[in-house]
Amino acid sequence: MNALIPFLKFIMYISVIHHMNIKMRYDLNLLRVFIALMEERSVTRAADRLGITQPALSNALNRLREILQDPLFIRERYGMQPTQKAEALAPVIMEAIGQLDEIVLEQQAFDPASANLLFTIAPNSYVEYVLIPAVVAKLRVLAPGIKLRIIPYGNDLAETGVISGSTALVMGRFVDPPDNLIVQHLMDDRLACVVRADHPTVGNEITKAQYEQLKHVNVLPPGRMRAGLFQALDRQGLKREVAVSVTHFLSVPEVISVTDYCTTLPIQICRRLANDTRLKILPTPVDLGTFPVDIAWHVRYRHDPVHRWLRSLIEEVARTL
Repeated sequence: MNALIPFLKFIMYISVIHHMNIKMRYDLNLLRVFIALMEERSVTRAADRLGITQPALSNALNRLREILQDPLFIRERYGMQPTQKAEALAPVIMEAIGQLDEIVLEQQAFDPASANLLFTIAPNSYVEYVLIPAVVAKLRVLAPGIKLRIIPYGNDLAETGVISGSTALVMGRFVDPPDNLIVQHLMDDRLACVVRADHPTVGNEITKAQYEQLKHVNVLPPGRMRAGLFQALDRQGLKREVAVSVTHFLSVPEVISVTDYCTTLPIQICRRLANDTRLKILPTPVDLGTFPVDIAWHVRYRHDPVHRWLRSLIEEVARTL
């Protein structure tokens, strides 16, 4: 019963409008149109998300405007901007629909072995390299009909589609996530150094002086982790001269193996390089601490049995690391 309270609150709100001599038709599809417009801020994107035509969505918006006696969304240069009334209604409608979906979904059974689904997920480059292969391997055994579509995750969460819910989940490091995302800690990792195996000046350990004298290879994405590494170096008063910046971890061993450069990488990455005889892995000269890896998803998927199963599988894989 408690799960229905937000929905009942919204119906009470609509009832007030109804008593103001407004003809109201209780069409839940209109509420989903409202949510799509609120999150996408674009008629085109909202229509694509709902699987309807743009004229159909515009007609639905006009019905909402008539019912609520408010423009709700104003077309501006950079998209549709919500009015004050739309901003006030949004959290009530989103929570009500989310709770209603949860009640329905909780009654539905899910069989991974027979499921035939496609999930879009957005891991940062670290997670894609370290975690996703093991996730795919488990899916092949437990749920061969479930497919994954991997899209890039950079600095802008909105571009991944997770804020609108079109993407099932994102994995990486999040700073100030929006209120409609649930963020859960997944794992932590530490850092190590990598140089070529026959480095002329570095033996079985690297000193602080050597670290600061060497030139370094830096991995640009993911942006949040890059900031974390620079901050960790600053906290320890450790200086680093970056000679080369690359866009993916896969490029690093190729550069390191043919230069006298050094790189600082997560230990989970280093473990995958340990069998490369061209390289040697060394502890950092000072303790640079750990960095977190989180997983985040839209609130509407909080109790969805399919999404919950996928998240639990990912959590299980992370624990094995």
